[in-house]
Amino acid sequence: MTFDSQAYAEQLEAKVTRLRDLLAPFDAPEPTVFDSPLQNFRLRAEFRLWREGGERHYAMFSQDDKRTPILIEEFPIASLRINQLMPQLKAAWQASSALSHKLFQVEFLTTLSGDAMITLCYHRPLDAHWHAAATKLSADLGVSIIGRSKGKREVLGLDYVVEKLEVGGRTFSYRQPEGAFTQPNGTVNQKMLNWAYEALGDRSDDLLELYCGNGNFTLPLATRVRKVLATEISKTSVNAALSNLSENAVDNVTLVRLSAEELTEALNDVRPFRRLQGIDLKSYEFGSVFVDPPRAGMDPDTCELTRRFDNILYISCNPETLAANIAQLHDTHRITKCALFDQFPWTHHMESGVLLTRR
Repeated sequence: MTFDSQAYAEQLEAKVTRLRDLLAPFDAPEPTVFDSPLQNFRLRAEFRLWREGGERHYAMFSQDDKRTPILIEEFPIASLRINQLMPQLKAAWQASSALSHKLFQVEFLTTLSGDAMITLCYHRPLDAHWHAAATKLSADLGVSIIGRSKGKREVLGLDYVVEKLEVGGRTFSYRQPEGAFTQPNGTVNQKMLNWAYEALGDRSDDLLELYCGNGNFTLPLATRVRKVLATEISKTSVNAALSNLSENAVDNVTLVRLSAEELTEALNDVRPFRRLQGIDLKSYEFGSVFVDPPRAGMDPDTCELTRRFDNILYISCNPETLAANIAQLHDTHRITKCALFDQFPWTHHMESGVLLTRR
């Protein structure tokens, strides 16, 4: 790839056109566009290893051909830290059979703040020789190392990295665990957080948040409202979010491990949930709901639940399902703000955001 700025501008404009066309039936305002760095924007990367010429190489595969490896020495879309670590790690496994024996996958996780973690995946048990070699590797590279084999996970250092993002003039610290979802493009994520922060505005009522993850949006949005009820189904993400709330001294959030569908049932008095014991749902004065659902979007019942709120702040990684959800809500809510976040440059994927307000 040449990473030509003109080619990037043309691709970004095509995404804007696509989003504009999808939202045109709903009289959406012109989207505010948040671009990405052309290179070194991706904070995480995963590579298979491929043996060739007696050595193991980083490899990836195209979507059309899962059998022919593309051997990689550097990865320009990944962070500078990943590109710095890649040759150092390769030299280490080439020099150590304890590290290289039956190593089949490598995962990197880095942050804008400079933290880094490497996960090494094996088709064999991790023994004392591996532990000694990996301990030295962790010290030499200045990173945490996690070894994974069937039924075993060994952590050398920490099993998370720490990101720091500035939103609304305040710096928030985020614990990002190994294996859990994090936004891949940190620069655009920070822009996205600030857009959502401004779109919500200062409010005197409460916020319901669905699909809260590790608290990526929860932390800054909690500073804009009286209190927050947030839900997430992943236990790893819930634990990370609780740590992040504590680390940032955000004390007006109640977090429950429920899916959006389960919370919908609870709010509709369909059935009680033990995990909601001690939480008085009727004490909340919800004025807004924030959703950041998976690519499938909100299911019809959850979408119908959001109709109850005056304001629906919606971040989407799939503009088609976003449009489908808006179609369900269009009779009671209108789009007052719209944005495109280019989380995934050089691909057709995009992140988008809308603020829907009651008519």
